[in-house]
Amino acid sequence: MKLATSLQQIQPSYIREILAAASAPGVISLAGGLPDDTTFPLAIMEKSFSKLADNPRLFQYGGTAGYAPLLAHFRAAYQLPESQEALVCTGSQQALDLIARAFINPGDTVVMEAPSYLGALQVFGLAQANIESIAQCSDGPNLTELEACFANKDITMFYAVPDFHNPTGICWTLETRKKVAQLCQQYNVAFIEDVPYRELRFSGEALPLVSSFCPDNSLVLRSFSKIATPGIRLGLVTGSSQWIAPLNTIKQGADLHSSVPMQSVLLDLLTDDGFQTHLDNLTALYQGRYQALAKQISNKLPMCQFNPVDGGMFLWLSLPKCDVYALAQAALEEGVAVVPSTVFYQQRGDVAPALRLNFTNATQDELSYAIDRLARVIKTHC
Repeated sequence: MKLATSLQQIQPSYIREILAAASAPGVISLAGGLPDDTTFPLAIMEKSFSKLADNPRLFQYGGTAGYAPLLAHFRAAYQLPESQEALVCTGSQQALDLIARAFINPGDTVVMEAPSYLGALQVFGLAQANIESIAQCSDGPNLTELEACFANKDITMFYAVPDFHNPTGICWTLETRKKVAQLCQQYNVAFIEDVPYRELRFSGEALPLVSSFCPDNSLVLRSFSKIATPGIRLGLVTGSSQWIAPLNTIKQGADLHSSVPMQSVLLDLLTDDGFQTHLDNLTALYQGRYQALAKQISNKLPMCQFNPVDGGMFLWLSLPKCDVYALAQAALEEGVAVVPSTVFYQQRGDVAPALRLNFTNATQDELSYAIDRLARVIKTHC
């Protein structure tokens, strides 16, 4: 069979492709956005696993929107108004795919920050959207560029990761959040707010969701891969009932519903007395690793720069002028896996050389060894 036109134009994910090489013996991976599997709250979840067999109804077909008790928990926990609904998805990545299939026609324009989340670039590419890139500043998107784009072009939606952005780690300021919400309302642009790292804040004050300032113009994507486990494959999308309804219809055709037993396990986890302690321990661990990585970079890579982060999983390392893709390949040969900046842009020409470094899935000793190896490569290639 001949591949669909939309697929012919999509490159495989560099990150997914590199994972096999990154897991080879002796390689320290700073490439994938992996949580530390030693932190998974399996002790809490074990209680739920052990009693699943006592409830055979959990193994029957379920409602497409999700397991009713879990949906009730989400409505209360996220204080959803009556005008909004929630849809449980097989990871928040599926939510993104459902949104693209429900609301994007070939040629429609989607605005994204540059750089941006690779998985979103793939999804919108498969939907044959026209992607309009807006430069990213230290406090969020370039607002002047964004307003000019909204004013002069027919924009369907603006997709962004305001909390601990993937790949740069940037967290939007309160002023930026309010301005983006105002622009989305003014120009009738749907705001797609992806917040998989929001709970992973280890310093500073939590800021309101951008969508809280434009609730009728937004959809919020949440993930439980980073705070529970990726393997349960559960995410959530919330928003206006009239926007959730078509997503529900598409999900019916995609997979009927997400795993009901895993939704039951997730509910038990989120409502367990020990879950907050788990989150506190997780963020403390990640803060220590981030601080260790930042110190190693400052001491060993004085020719490089990075912006401090207050949470999340990534640090964006700006490099001297070089062929960043070749550098990433050389780093892998040296025993450290990293992701070059080029893969996070729709237009890859004239991209400033940088690396996305993940700090959550390596110990402090491993981070030190990784920067030693990376320093040797950078001195050779830059």
